[in-house]
Amino acid sequence: MDQIVGADFLQLDPATAPARGLTDWLADALRTAIADGRLTPGTRFPPTRALAGELAVSRGVVVEAYRRLADEGLVSGHSGGGTHVLAQPVRRPRAEPTPPPSTVSRLPRPRLPAGEGIDLSPGVPDLSAFPRSTWLRAERAVLAETSPEDLGYGDPRGHPRLRAALAPWLARARGLRIEPDEILVVAGVAQAVALLARQLCGEGLDAIAVEDPGSRGAVDELEYWGLRPVPVSVDDDGIRITELAATGAPTVFLTPAHQFPTGVVLGPHRRRELLEWDGELIIEDDYDAEYRYDRAPVPALHPSAPDRIAYAGSTSKSLAPALRLGWVIAPPRRRPDLVAAKHATDLGSPTLPQLVLARLLESGEYDRHVRLMRTRHRARRDALLDVLSVAMPAAKVSGVAAGLHLLVTLPDEIDDAALADDLRAAGVLVHPVSWHRRLPGPPGLVLGYASHPPDRLREAAATIARIARK
Repeated sequence: MDQIVGADFLQLDPATAPARGLTDWLADALRTAIADGRLTPGTRFPPTRALAGELAVSRGVVVEAYRRLADEGLVSGHSGGGTHVLAQPVRRPRAEPTPPPSTVSRLPRPRLPAGEGIDLSPGVPDLSAFPRSTWLRAERAVLAETSPEDLGYGDPRGHPRLRAALAPWLARARGLRIEPDEILVVAGVAQAVALLARQLCGEGLDAIAVEDPGSRGAVDELEYWGLRPVPVSVDDDGIRITELAATGAPTVFLTPAHQFPTGVVLGPHRRRELLEWDGELIIEDDYDAEYRYDRAPVPALHPSAPDRIAYAGSTSKSLAPALRLGWVIAPPRRRPDLVAAKHATDLGSPTLPQLVLARLLESGEYDRHVRLMRTRHRARRDALLDVLSVAMPAAKVSGVAAGLHLLVTLPDEIDDAALADDLRAAGVLVHPVSWHRRLPGPPGLVLGYASHPPDRLREAAATIARIARK
């Protein structure tokens, strides 16, 4: 398939550039981002080679654009130190200050015996690729510079240094326009969902619309905290907004950048329809947004309606779930109660991991790690896809342009749960898509590919094809 180019950095898309004048286009885009505050003083630009590769332009285009901004006194760069923003941007006025904080029955998941078989469960990143040496260097530096006061109970909203690093990173990578004080650091998206669900229940709301098929884990959690999930079908353009409106549910939980498990992106017309929907709250889980291979980056929904969207993200797929580091940006009126609930729940997230992540964001090490992982995941996806496309020609494989999993849709006569049981007996663990459905739909298998090397994935694909033919 043809690769679609584009950069996560500011969602730069060369398709929007004029036929001639790429350098002017890039320099204008960077200049505008500095002026409107998306790129704050000290923000590092991507290396010229990396950005040129993502945009599929010559390195000279990027070098010249950076040079122009340096001549204008907006950025500074020197050999070995990278290029960073110097000029003080114009900050937008705060909508309102953030007040100070006030003082489900789940089904067991099948497992393979340790060390046996191949686990293709979705949502599992490549844990062997955790940047141990980079993390250790950053942690040593943090311990050397951290004051004793930082080791006490901190701000329940999260350490100020991490929130100050996250705000510009979310601006340039996901298109958000937020201030650090709008961020609440949480223990992953799961805690963000829990805090929001409890808040909604406290307001007397009981129903929440969910994508179908959609994440079984998220649906279980919403149900556990007292909300009644109402399934809404998903097609090739994402959730059907007419069906969402028909449910009467006041809130909805979405994965618009890379829908789980279909992998589709919420289409532009659906985005417009969603913003016209008169619901109370949209919970946006920015699932798998950092990993894309064959399509341009998709900006987050949050900037389109910050008063109605609660945006949640985490490092669970980019670094490791064990870190339990995430963030939520909620509508202004919801923030005080969420901060109070966070404080009452755990007194705040652990400080040292926050400071290490802040340092990785500030230095650019986090972005370098994500770029490395994107290359590795693409090779693994290709290995799995190559075998499946030949060995299972009757199956439809989708969701391959981004993320860490793909969906194999099977002929209607196949029982995907029974097939998953047979595959488990053969040493391959997968999710039948029926696990993630409440509404009728075609059978299929959800296959995660991030945690195994290409040769193991080819072996697993061959096993899947062999068992499916029986």
